[in-house]
Amino acid sequence: MNTHDEDRMKKLLQQALTPVEGEPEPSHDLWPTMLRQLDSGPVKAPWYDWALGAGVVVFVAFFPGLVPVLLYYL
Repeated sequence: MNTHDEDRMKKLLQQALTPVEGEPEPSHDLWPTMLRQLDSGPVKAPWYDWALGAGVVVFVAFFPGLVPVLLYYL
């Protein structure tokens, strides 16, 4: 890109992205909130996560040849 293209791209980006109004930074420190969340203990997985995991196990048991395909899409 030459300087003309860079200037044009800069101008287009400035027009497309409006400036953020107000405070760009949070009004308070977020680290204490994170520590409270970590100290509250592990979050239990919902039932559908377990059902999805069981479905994957059954899928692998019946179709072991498709494991590489499954790993490809993960």
